[in-house]
Amino acid sequence: MTLLIQNGTVVNTDSNKIADVLCKDGKIIKIEKDLIPDSTPDKIIDASNCYVIPGGIDPHVHMHLPSPAGFSSDDFGSGSRAAIYGGTTTLIDFVTPKKGQALNDAISQRKSEAANCLTNYAFHVSPVEWRDSMEDEIRNCVNKEGFKSFKVYMAYKDSIGLNDDVLMKVMKAVSKAGGMVTVHCELGDDIEELRTQFASDNKLSPKYHSLSRPAELEAKAVKKAIELAKVANCPLYIVHVSTKASLKYISEAQENGQVVMAESCPQYLLLDDSKYNGVFNQVAPFVMSPPLRKPSDNAALWEAISNRTVLTVGTDHCPFTQEQKEMGKDDFRKIPNGAGGVEHRLALLFTYGVLGGRISMEQFVSITSTNASKIFGMFPAKGIIAEGSDADIVIWNPGKENTISVKTHHQNCDMNIYEGIKTKGTPEYVILDGKVVLEKNRLSQDIRKGSLLKTKPF
Repeated sequence: MTLLIQNGTVVNTDSNKIADVLCKDGKIIKIEKDLIPDSTPDKIIDASNCYVIPGGIDPHVHMHLPSPAGFSSDDFGSGSRAAIYGGTTTLIDFVTPKKGQALNDAISQRKSEAANCLTNYAFHVSPVEWRDSMEDEIRNCVNKEGFKSFKVYMAYKDSIGLNDDVLMKVMKAVSKAGGMVTVHCELGDDIEELRTQFASDNKLSPKYHSLSRPAELEAKAVKKAIELAKVANCPLYIVHVSTKASLKYISEAQENGQVVMAESCPQYLLLDDSKYNGVFNQVAPFVMSPPLRKPSDNAALWEAISNRTVLTVGTDHCPFTQEQKEMGKDDFRKIPNGAGGVEHRLALLFTYGVLGGRISMEQFVSITSTNASKIFGMFPAKGIIAEGSDADIVIWNPGKENTISVKTHHQNCDMNIYEGIKTKGTPEYVILDGKVVLEKNRLSQDIRKGSLLKTKPF
């Protein structure tokens, strides 16, 4: 199949130009102004007054995540559908084994769970313990399975979190295998002390979720993770950075030449802890970890994106229904943590980043696609509009206005943390592997299942 996109403004991280883009058999084969193909294309799209950008890559989602309240409300099918409506064509989810389960077995299980994914996808793998075989298992993940990033948790010590000695062993093994560690930075032991203290004082409303996870416990965990990674000589990627205090340690490490990268999420750029004031049904949707912070943290994170301290913006997409959240109506510790956002990432960043004067259009492309592609070993197949690259393309209409609403969103959830927020800009077309899968807010009826991507070692 051949596809010709005409008259659009092609935007990459280092360029912005009007050109035509010709795609054939899933690849971009030619980019030039006033392009005349050798034969009549199967489809022609007029992209006048629109941007032509790489398909979004969300480096942090949790589809079909198990919890005491049941699985997160989006599986790979519904979650990837919402992603496409928002202009994202590649998702990176997680493989989290049970204690005692071999990593390759957990990967096989997760592949089965992702079989109905409509986008391309990859995985981070989460070691949740240490055993004698773990070094070999990590090496096999990189060399045989093609997964080079390993997610570890400094919180949740009662289930999947790691103590410092095990974290160091994982970092050394990952470094030796040529991978990288991505880390959830919160001091789990300190948080558990606060949670227990609040509970003993009968302080169990949702606002105490936020108060039990203060910013300083994220920042101290970031500092510790950076120090451990330096000793292990391991590349480090810090997920969902939420607070200004963390940025100080990240920027210092970067200035000292250490390989430390950072991600944030739209909720930490646009929402704040005033959302924790109210009755349970108003507040529970915003229970996530880390929690929302102060407006000053929002501002610092935008600045960190602008100066490249923060390189990517994921969503940590992990929605739960109102009924699931109500498991914790009498105890904040039982509220399932997470919220949806995969559908709204590009629109929010375009509206409040580009149109808000905080970032350029080229930076928008960087944080929504290109940087993740480079960090996680997909570049130049993904993350760029270039000859020879995969034809994962979004034609972005910068003028269309929308209001985010649970009534119109496509995630499988009866709540939305961005309810009522106005956006400007939307995907007019979404092209995946050279095929139009979304056209003017209508999903293709013959959309195929996505491909599992293997990534290159770091």
